[in-house]
Amino acid sequence: MQRRWWMSVVMSLVAVTTWAQAPAPEAAPAAEQEAAEDAAPPLPELHPRKGEVLLGDGLAKMNVPENFEYLSPEDAQKVLVEVWGNPPGTKTLGMLVPAGVPVDADDGWGVVIEYSDDGHVEDEDAADIDYADLLKDMKEGTEEENAERTKAGYPAVHLVGWAATPHYDQASRKLYWAQELAFGESPEHTLNYKIRLLGKEGVLVLNAVSGMSALPQVEKDMKQVLAFTDFQPGHRYADFNPSTGRVATYGIAGLVAGKVAAKAGLFKGLIAVLLAGKKAIFAGIAVLVAALGKLFKRGGNEGGTP
Repeated sequence: MQRRWWMSVVMSLVAVTTWAQAPAPEAAPAAEQEAAEDAAPPLPELHPRKGEVLLGDGLAKMNVPENFEYLSPEDAQKVLVEVWGNPPGTKTLGMLVPAGVPVDADDGWGVVIEYSDDGHVEDEDAADIDYADLLKDMKEGTEEENAERTKAGYPAVHLVGWAATPHYDQASRKLYWAQELAFGESPEHTLNYKIRLLGKEGVLVLNAVSGMSALPQVEKDMKQVLAFTDFQPGHRYADFNPSTGRVATYGIAGLVAGKVAAKAGLFKGLIAVLLAGKKAIFAGIAVLVAALGKLFKRGGNEGGTP
């Protein structure tokens, strides 16, 4: 297992003598010392679930199949902080991980679930969005922030393009897309796969991050997640009352460009870090938030001021 910076073990060698005449203890073989340095602390105790799972006190429901496991918000916090090294304090509705893959494995990944209650997202703009133009604006916004990002000690981030072009199903009110990102000089690009479910007065936010080489499997799995996740009656898009309900200040283009990422508590305080061969789950999400503010100040019709 590759050693992670937050799991590093500090070894201290102390010379101990029982008698003045006792010989000094023999040094441990180099191989044993290396193994001790690479040893990781035990994984936190987790309680994965399958089958029917209610999210957020009945807000939404997942029918988790055998190839996935659901982790509660408490267990998700353990994985995000203790295993993947994200700062504490993240509030989620839990997360999904592939069954049979240890959460600390180099090829491990997960889907973090959150809810943004910004209001009812109107989708009249969905059919008119030029995603090529939107991508161009997002790239420009990201590049504008790289000088500040590198000055703060973080690697430059480059939005390479769509790994999956945004697709919105108006019948189900579900949206998905994926971005390819490049971090600094890292030879492997990062895949950021996103799902958004539109509800009565908010959006269910699901995000996954992995290496680009995993795109075929992640795309297959995320489309499965899209199918087994839905809002519950009373929280569905059709339950919105325009005379009394709250309307979001952005539309579908705003969701794709990152308006929810900038607003949702999920991303507050998170940092983009490159961890010894494994990206933190939020790499490629939080790093774009600062650039998005400029994007939405350009007078486009993607949405209002955050």
